[in-house]
Amino acid sequence: MKGIKVPLLPAALMGAVIIGSGMATTASAQDPYTVGVEASFPPWAYVEGGEFKGIAIDAMEAIAEERGIEIEFQDMPFPSLIPALAAEKIDILATGLTVTEERSENIDFTIPWWETNDVVLVPEDSELNVFTAVCCGARVGVQGGSSQQAWMEENVVNSTDIDVELAKYDNYVTAVDDMAIGRISSVIVDDTSAQEYINAGKPVKMAGKIFIRAPLALAVSKDDPQEILGELNQGILAIYESGEWGEIVNGYIPGVTIPAIPGHMPNFVDTYQKPVAGLPELGNE
Repeated sequence: MKGIKVPLLPAALMGAVIIGSGMATTASAQDPYTVGVEASFPPWAYVEGGEFKGIAIDAMEAIAEERGIEIEFQDMPFPSLIPALAAEKIDILATGLTVTEERSENIDFTIPWWETNDVVLVPEDSELNVFTAVCCGARVGVQGGSSQQAWMEENVVNSTDIDVELAKYDNYVTAVDDMAIGRISSVIVDDTSAQEYINAGKPVKMAGKIFIRAPLALAVSKDDPQEILGELNQGILAIYESGEWGEIVNGYIPGVTIPAIPGHMPNFVDTYQKPVAGLPELGNE
């Protein structure tokens, strides 16, 4: 059963609204799993015409249908998502989430379903390059709590004498809009989202890439208290092998090369050691 699309509620209610499939349940039925998303992160999850759309939205609906489970989507600001998952206030995190060692200490990841590099975005008429856009007095936009913020702090802000300031945003849409009117010099974002902004006609261009080859995955609370990790792993692999995953991704990013699933997972991810939940033949030795 595909998720139900409903009109967008007023902004004051969006942080608490729950939207998705399985809205009606009985006392004897399994309660729907709450899937946290950030609905201002195209192409992974966003709102258009009063409806949730995006790769993560469609993929989660496909996984739920394939595995016969019920889900509800809950829209939250990105900085709130990981704490909410760690505190078991939501069951699954499905926005395009980069796998990092710090995050793996607090939440558990599924098999990777994407691989990304970061991009330095600048205004389309800017003469900044990938180096000058993140130094020399630049004010760089990042999303608060993101892997891009962590990378900038570790590799630029805290490790050198480079003159640079970080501007932290709740979402990248606002950061890109602020850059367009000159409030910040550049924005660091994943390459998938960067291409989406360019395709949407935003007055930006890529100054260059930061090649990190970071895997993206779904996530559940630490130690999988809902015992849903195996279902998610099997669902991800099933929609990839059936071709549905490729159809979903190409629907939002036409012509993009689809990375193989499962992709590379760092050794620090303990949920990707043999045997992997639901897919015991997979995993790092």
